Amino acid sequence: MEPIDEAIDERALFARAPSGTADFVVIANRLPIHHSPTQGTSEWRPSPGGLVTALTSVLQSRNGLWIGWPGVSDDIEAPCTFEGIALSAVAISADEYEEFYLGFSNATLWPLYHDAIRAPTFHRAWWATYQRINHRFATAAARSVAPNGTVWIHDYQLQLVPAMLRAMRPDVRIGFFLHIPFPPSELFTQLPWRRELITGLLGADLIGFQVPHAASNFSRIARRLVGATGTDSVLHYDGRVIRAGAFPITVDTTLITATVADRRVRERAAEIRRDLGNPEVVLLGVDRLDYTKGIQQRLTAVSEMFASGELVAGTHVVVQVAVPSRESDAHYDLERHNLEQVVSAMNGDHGFVGSPVIHYLHQNMPFEELVALYLAADIMLVTPFRDGMNLVAKEYVACREDLTGKLILSEFAGAAAELRGAFMVNPHDLDGIKESISLALKAAPSEIRARMLRMRRKVFRRDVSDWAQSFLSALNSGSAASESHEFDQSSSINSATDVATREG
Repeated sequence: MEPIDEAIDERALFARAPSGTADFVVIANRLPIHHSPTQGTSEWRPSPGGLVTALTSVLQSRNGLWIGWPGVSDDIEAPCTFEGIALSAVAISADEYEEFYLGFSNATLWPLYHDAIRAPTFHRAWWATYQRINHRFATAAARSVAPNGTVWIHDYQLQLVPAMLRAMRPDVRIGFFLHIPFPPSELFTQLPWRRELITGLLGADLIGFQVPHAASNFSRIARRLVGATGTDSVLHYDGRVIRAGAFPITVDTTLITATVADRRVRERAAEIRRDLGNPEVVLLGVDRLDYTKGIQQRLTAVSEMFASGELVAGTHVVVQVAVPSRESDAHYDLERHNLEQVVSAMNGDHGFVGSPVIHYLHQNMPFEELVALYLAADIMLVTPFRDGMNLVAKEYVACREDLTGKLILSEFAGAAAELRGAFMVNPHDLDGIKESISLALKAAPSEIRARMLRMRRKVFRRDVSDWAQSFLSALNSGSAASESHEFDQSSSINSATDVATREG
C-alpha cells in the first residue's frame, strides 16, 4: 500500500471546541442545494430528495443549521441561507474529493456495504483523507451547535464524525442515520480500519438504520471488535449508553398525492403511452446508474422473454431511466457503456422499425415527469442486488391511487420488508425474474388490487416528515424508537423498540 501523504494528529482530531448558537444541526455530505450555472449566471436551487423535504420544517422551527459540501469549487461561494434554512459550507478540494468521496467513500465503503458486489479497494491515503474530512465536518458542527443542542449526522461518508464531535462537545445530543445497508461481520471485518469506524459511530447516542438486521449487524460487530456490551438495541460503551434501531425512511406522500392529482401530469402520462405506441403493457425501470441496482441482469431477463415470445414487440414496451451517477468515476463510465450495449442488443435483436422494445434515458428527470412515468407504467421493475431502502418502489406505490400497477421487487431491497404485496424476486436469478414478470402479467385484477392496497396502506401510514420526527423524538427521549417490530418479529431488537418512524 502507498504511504500516507499527510499524517493525522490524533490530538487535533479530538480537541475541545467552543459552542455556537444553532439548537439543531444537520450534517450531510452535501448541502440541500446545488449550483446550476445558466447562460453566464449562477443560480442555487434546492436539491431533490426526501431528506431535504423531511428536515426543512424541522430546521426552520428549531433555530437549525445544515452543514455540508456545496458541490462546487472553492471560487464559487455558497449562500449562508436558502429558503429559510441556515447553511454552513464545508470546503473539499478537488484532490480531497478524489480520495474522500470517489476513493474511500465510494470505492471502499460503498462496495463493502453492498455485499462486496464489486471488490472494495483499500488505500491508506484514502483513509487519511477520510479522517481529515470527517474532522472538518465535526469541527464545523462543534463550533456551530448551541450548548446542549442536537446534531443529526447522515450516511456513510461521515461515520467518524459522531466520536470526533463527542470529544469536542460532550454536552450535545448526537444522532446518526445510515441510509445504505450495514454489512455482516464477515464483510465488514475485511476493512483495515474497522475498529475506528465502529468507535466513530459509537460516539452517537442513537444510531439509525433502514432495517432491523442492519442494526443487529452493527451491534454484534461492536460487541466483538471494541468490547461494547449489551443487546442488539442497547449498547454500553465507554461509560455511555448507545441505542440502535431501525427507522425505515419513506417518501413525501403529500407531494406525490398533489402531483398525481395535477391534470398536466395525468395528461403527460397518457401522452407517454401514446408516444410509446399505445402498447398493452409498459414495463418501467428507474434507477441511479450504479452496479448495485442490477439493471443489466434485469434487462437480460426481459430480453430473454422477448426472445422466447413471452413478451412481444409492440405489445410490450420497456422504459429504462438510468439517472447519471458519479460521472467522473471511470468505473461508472464502464457501467454505462455495458448497459447501453445491452439496450442496443435488445433493440437490435427484438425491435423493428418504428417499434423498439426498450426506450433508454440516461438523464436526470423532473419529479413531475417521473410521476407521469409511474402513472404510465403497468409493471415497475425494482431489482437491486442490495439496497438500504429504495424509495422508487415506494414512490410507485404512492402514485397508484387506482390500485392498478404491479411491483416487481428485489428481496434484497430494504423496502421488501414493508411492501409485502410486491412480486418478490432474487435479482441474481434470471429465471426467477422472468417468472415473476410472467405472474404479474397473468395476475387477475382482483389480486392486483389487493396487493396494491396492502402496499399503499403501509406507505401512507407515515410521511417522510413523520420519519424525521420519530427519529428525533427517539434521540431526544433516549429510546431506540423503531417500527421494526411490525415487519420483523424475529429480530431481537424488538424488545426495546416500540415507538413508530426519500438516493441511491
